[in-house]
Amino acid sequence: MGRPWACCFVGRVYEGHREPNPSQRTGEKMESPSTSNADPFHSGGSNGNMDSLKDGDTANVIMNHDFSKGLDSWHANCCDAFVVSPQSGHREGLASKSSGNYAVISNRKECWQGLEQDITGRIFSGSNYTVLASVGVSGPIQGLANVQATLKLEYRDSAASYLFIGRTSVSKEQWAKVEGTFSLSALPERVVFYLEGPSPGVDLLIESVVISCPNTSTSDSMGRECIADGNENIILNPSFEDGLKNWSARGCKIVLHDSMGGGKVLPQSGKFFAAATERTQTWNGIQQEITGRVQRKLAYEVIAVVRIFGNNVSTADVRATLWVQTPDFREQYISIANVQATDKEWVQLQGKFLLNGNPSRVIIYLEGPPAGIDILLNSLIVKHAEKFPPSPPPPIENAAFGVNIITNSSLSDGTNGWFPLGNCKISVGTGSPHILPPMARDSLGPHDSLSGRYILVTNRSQIWMGPAQIITDKVELYLTYQVSAWVRLGYGAAGPQNVNIALSVDGQWVNGGQVEINDDRWHEIGGSFRIEKKPDRVMVYVQGPAPGIDMLIAGLHIFPVDRQARFRYLEIQTDQLRKRDVILKLSGSDCSLFGTFVKVRQVQNSFPIGSCVNRTNIDNEEFADFFTKNFNWAVFGNELKWYWTEPQRGNFNYRDADELLNFCESHNFETRGHCIFWEVESTVQPWVRALNKNDLMIAVQNRLTGLLTRYKGKFKHYDVNNEMLHGSFYQDHLGKDIRSNMFKIAHQLDPSATLFVNDYHIEDGCDYRSSPEKYIQQILDLQEQGAPVGGIGIQGHIGSPVGPIVCSALDKLGILGLPIWFTELDVSSTNEYVRADDLEVMLREAFAHPAVEGIMLWGFWELFMSRDNAHLVDAEGEINEAGRRYLALKEEWLSHCHGHVDEQGHFEFRGFQGTYEVEIVAFSKKVSKTFVVEKGDSPLVVSIDL
Repeated sequence: MGRPWACCFVGRVYEGHREPNPSQRTGEKMESPSTSNADPFHSGGSNGNMDSLKDGDTANVIMNHDFSKGLDSWHANCCDAFVVSPQSGHREGLASKSSGNYAVISNRKECWQGLEQDITGRIFSGSNYTVLASVGVSGPIQGLANVQATLKLEYRDSAASYLFIGRTSVSKEQWAKVEGTFSLSALPERVVFYLEGPSPGVDLLIESVVISCPNTSTSDSMGRECIADGNENIILNPSFEDGLKNWSARGCKIVLHDSMGGGKVLPQSGKFFAAATERTQTWNGIQQEITGRVQRKLAYEVIAVVRIFGNNVSTADVRATLWVQTPDFREQYISIANVQATDKEWVQLQGKFLLNGNPSRVIIYLEGPPAGIDILLNSLIVKHAEKFPPSPPPPIENAAFGVNIITNSSLSDGTNGWFPLGNCKISVGTGSPHILPPMARDSLGPHDSLSGRYILVTNRSQIWMGPAQIITDKVELYLTYQVSAWVRLGYGAAGPQNVNIALSVDGQWVNGGQVEINDDRWHEIGGSFRIEKKPDRVMVYVQGPAPGIDMLIAGLHIFPVDRQARFRYLEIQTDQLRKRDVILKLSGSDCSLFGTFVKVRQVQNSFPIGSCVNRTNIDNEEFADFFTKNFNWAVFGNELKWYWTEPQRGNFNYRDADELLNFCESHNFETRGHCIFWEVESTVQPWVRALNKNDLMIAVQNRLTGLLTRYKGKFKHYDVNNEMLHGSFYQDHLGKDIRSNMFKIAHQLDPSATLFVNDYHIEDGCDYRSSPEKYIQQILDLQEQGAPVGGIGIQGHIGSPVGPIVCSALDKLGILGLPIWFTELDVSSTNEYVRADDLEVMLREAFAHPAVEGIMLWGFWELFMSRDNAHLVDAEGEINEAGRRYLALKEEWLSHCHGHVDEQGHFEFRGFQGTYEVEIVAFSKKVSKTFVVEKGDSPLVVSIDL
């Protein structure tokens, strides 16, 4: 019900209900729009006093302040509202004194009814705000009417309160100002600004509203800006010089120290440090609220000096996390960084974060170690992340592409150049293959046949024992090296064994390729690597089988690959596969069309190239703009996964997925459903892991029914049970048939969706668990059990890719006749030019292969990808070399041409599949037409009647 007071104004803060029960207000919805970048003061300038603020340097909290976008962001409070524009023609009386739009609030039954806007997340505690609104009235009024500006403050566990801002008296014949100020010492859950006041039956007119914050807040003893500029530390009392002021405990206690452990633990800097103690949960720690000091769409760097203290634990993971509450009360947890902390010394924890949307509250905290272990914090810095100039292209000159860097690879000089790693023995034997392994043939330069000699390794007592060679001086930085060899098991083999060509780079293991062997045949092993930091020592060695098993290695080659030569080959393949001959056949004129000018422009390539997107990403206007302009498919990062949609049993969250799906549909994007289940146990939510077999089976059925019924026909693909080569949770608990049954039930519930298997390291030769052969066998086994497998997903999280190795995997999988998609493609390098090269390798290989029908990137925006140094666009929207390379390839894969019609009235060209626009200039007139080139072997004839 309405508040029990007459149309008069008393006091500053009053309690009580201000409007009918929300459940009775059908069809009404309060929204919190994203921040506008528009000038906060309208250019119409109908009111001189409002115009005088135009030169101010502060942003307007109010969205659509001058109603230039109609009633967007505004809400009528239990009455009616509409906008009058200069073009409407109804500009009599007071309206004639306004040159811009204004809102009319009519059908008012109570004096408190008016126009409101939710400003949650756009105001901050401790800041002073000024309010200036231009208002008027119309209707049955004698004399003056009062108009008031008010804030409604909503709290989760108590009744709403109302804060008076300002009031004015206004007549029918003039615009008047409502002015006032306000400051909130603490932020409520929701803040709504509105204008109210005239008697029932009197229309309220609003021309514009400005809520601004001066550059400095007079109420803040720190003298900080309303929103920190980001260049200074936004943490208050960061080194505890003022005790524990501004800090609080998160589920535990915090204590200030100048030393601990009998003087053994001292601050690294300053005089004090804080300890989060009496921790009973891993999430307990020390925190500080930074609401109002952190800006959206600005990248922040976090640097904390931490260590641990406690009995029986010398190392533990310490994490920095951001807790964010949105204006609609959703909670987000953003992982910033983690470090392995010790009880012996202080270590630095460092990371970055960015907020896409407008938060209502933000808290940064430290967590992570087991219960009972104290987290010690010496200092914390959170400031605008410094931008560094991009790394230059690596200086690669006169690279010996295709030249083997292994000494005595043919073993013509016995074991010279080789040595046994460990106390094993190596010798030379004969009888190995004379031909190069297939994956090396397209990359290696001029070469002779292999010698037929091999290294025999015996007396192996450790898995790492095998032949080795030092190659430090032969490896060049930033070159991508391909690894190739034949390997075989000798005496003592029992069961499948992993063989690995490895590198030790200053003591760090680098994977050069793996293969699993379960017979006595020769097997190809292939892989790749790249070194981006100058090493002191690089050793290559062969390892892997269990102790006691002999090993045979033949024809080991390591050589840098010529990517540009491969690209030239792929361009030819791409032309044959992705293009089609087109004949434009002109008719409809009595005169000869010979010489008529034709201009053809392709506006979209139909090949699917999409990206991963998260719910918070679409709150960032720059992200959304790049995404919608440069991709045509989408996949959700987390929002469809079971642990997201049902984190606790019976507690469902489909809101994020619904909003993402609506966003994609509004931009005509197709979407992949990732994923229904995830077979890796660590990704299964705790309540599911705790179920007995019967309850787990019921939960699986409910998951299938709930998800696929809700979204029937919405997702083109589903990854049914993610990463079945790397996990077996559901199979272990429910039996082998559960995997095929998941596919069968999913197909019954949504027959329109193509059902995919999806796994990683299929294409790079570096994981014996997920070779193409194993993937093929898994798919065949599923099909044998009646599973309707419709597509093959290769995730594509790859490092230093080599085209022929990727192509080899695609060729092998292609024999199944199923569409192949790269479903989660990303590449990583600290040098953005090398990263661009890696990305180009993968995109060209996929686009040139006949079995590949789509590519999905696993993100493109910094801080919103699963791998570091993988982004195409930095956190604040700047495109790097990898992004420019991607856009250049997109442009390369569009066909444009122009010329003149031949004597038969034809214009012929060869172009990529997709949508085209053609413009024909004939007889002093232009004719335009849109047509689509689809896949086909014969020329496409497009008839155009002039």
